[in-house]
Amino acid sequence: MFSLLASLTGCSQTAQAVDSNELVFESQSFRVVSIALDRQPLSLHWKDPDNGQAYGDIDSLRQWGEARGKRLLFAANAGIYDRQFAPLGLYVENGKTLVSLNMARGNPASGNFSLLPNGVFAVYPDGHAAVRTSSDFKADGKPAQWATQSGPMLLIDGQINNQFVDDSASLKWRSGVCAKTPHEAVFAVSEAPVNFHTFARLFRDQIGCRDALYLDGTISQFYVDGDGYTGAPTFMVKPYAGIFAVFAQP
Repeated sequence: MFSLLASLTGCSQTAQAVDSNELVFESQSFRVVSIALDRQPLSLHWKDPDNGQAYGDIDSLRQWGEARGKRLLFAANAGIYDRQFAPLGLYVENGKTLVSLNMARGNPASGNFSLLPNGVFAVYPDGHAAVRTSSDFKADGKPAQWATQSGPMLLIDGQINNQFVDDSASLKWRSGVCAKTPHEAVFAVSEAPVNFHTFARLFRDQIGCRDALYLDGTISQFYVDGDGYTGAPTFMVKPYAGIFAVFAQP
């Protein structure tokens, strides 16, 4: 079993700041990043609090942090958003709900968010994380410190989303997240186009998650300090809404 906590030979101090590994699964390459939430607090960022303008891309967030003496260790786009570059579903930033939970049922042909069930990745005030279907998150009624709603769910209680087709020819760069344990969030992005079924199997069979959430597709990129960007080619990336981030702790 692949160990996300295993150190790599020759890793730099930068790479050790967050556990970042390139992984080959079923002849496909992925970047997998594990965040120990008790040591590397994860946060969400949409707009610069000083001017209300959306960061739009990871590099803008990195520069914002540098101007305040904060070193960006990891970043990833947070999930599905609309044509106005606002989150399409629930978005909670530092305990404040900026966009409400979206329980609308849509046409799957209109986008991945409508390929049900969709779900929520949340980090709670006590520091633990979870991936829940949107309906289960609503039923729980627990306030989150940080949360994003996206979709579809990749895994639900260890089962691959039954909307996925094993040999589907729908191939895209894809990113997703799970809470492998309550205090370990694991992010993955493909380094080449893959289908949903393969991506879900990565989380279940290789990473070892029971619940996992799809974040986004063709535009998805990760940034890891010292390693740079991975995921979709830069020329395909468009402005983001929310961005996950881990900044170095003082």
